[in-house]
Amino acid sequence: MDHKRLYFLDWLRICAFFLLVLYHTGMYYVTWDWHIKSASPSDAIEPFMLLSSPWRMSLLFLIGGAAAACLLEKLGGKGLARERSKRLLLPLLFGMFVIVPPQAYFEVVADVAYQGSYLDFMRLYVSGYGGFCDRNGCLDIPTWNHLWFLPYLWLYTLLLAAIGSGRLQAAGAWLLGQLHGWKLFALPLAVLALGRILLLSRWPHTHNLLADWHNHAMSLPAFLLGAAMARQGAFWQRLEGARFPALGMFLGCWAALVAYYALPEAMQTWQQTQRVVYALVQWCGIVAVCGFGHRHLNFDSAKRRYLTQAVFPVYLLHQSLIICLAWALKPVGIAPATEGMLIGVLTLSISFAVFEIVRRLPVLPALFGIGKAAGQPPAAKGELVQHLA
Repeated sequence: MDHKRLYFLDWLRICAFFLLVLYHTGMYYVTWDWHIKSASPSDAIEPFMLLSSPWRMSLLFLIGGAAAACLLEKLGGKGLARERSKRLLLPLLFGMFVIVPPQAYFEVVADVAYQGSYLDFMRLYVSGYGGFCDRNGCLDIPTWNHLWFLPYLWLYTLLLAAIGSGRLQAAGAWLLGQLHGWKLFALPLAVLALGRILLLSRWPHTHNLLADWHNHAMSLPAFLLGAAMARQGAFWQRLEGARFPALGMFLGCWAALVAYYALPEAMQTWQQTQRVVYALVQWCGIVAVCGFGHRHLNFDSAKRRYLTQAVFPVYLLHQSLIICLAWALKPVGIAPATEGMLIGVLTLSISFAVFEIVRRLPVLPALFGIGKAAGQPPAAKGELVQHLA
């Protein structure tokens, strides 16, 4: 396989994280539960949120698995575990105690009318105070909130390190023989749909690493699939060939989901069917995105190298910035559409400004998950992409 073909996964990771910024900005305005809410939540943009929510995180786990497999071959199991522990756990701990706490602070101010200062709150936060409760339960602190992706990715990487490169290559070759024709859609659909049908009602997503069983049933297979297929060039070529059928099925099933959520009386009657349709949206979205990415984004550039470095700090910072900006702008009374665009632009601007400062200072790059200096020269031909989180 031409190793440069993995560049398209870098571009997809960059796009997926920027989609996450837009999605979390939208979460402030929709009727779905979130940390803080707009004064006038609406369901108007919820159908557009559904365009990415079924598949975006699964895609990131698939890309993370592919990157981990490349590192496993280069570093071995122990080297992979050591490198990923440093790359993921340091930013996680820094994020939990520096970046994330403002989210929890504004949440308790909004939900339980907390009157203390931020410093008073931080004393409670680091001590694991459990008294911030409302009708929906109690807030668990300290928390990783949007950074839940990091401990999950770390745990799956340790599992991959234990599996080893030889077994992984054999699994990839076997899967390549299975995932062709109609099976390219049917087999992943069966895994995802059964997970939703059997596990989702009992274990809804909580981001509790030790009891988030449906989330694991969705995320771990995506990670392992990406790892097993990283070296299987024919697999990515198949996804490219299936991109248009996948896009058509994705759009049709997305429309069915929108109709389902618009008809509350149908939710119990058609719940299991909806779960199958949701799983089809999830997998077809991944196939379409990877297929089009493989076709059109399979190249290197200075922009890729820069954004690959920047996107991880943006991910770490974005949700706290969104919540702080939304809270600051709430009394101003700006129209939601204008306010949302302002929050999104400011979030990205501040995130990139922080990245530009942090990457030039000692110690801080490691806390923000920044590896080699941004702007480094292009990788030598044949070198695998190493910066995928």
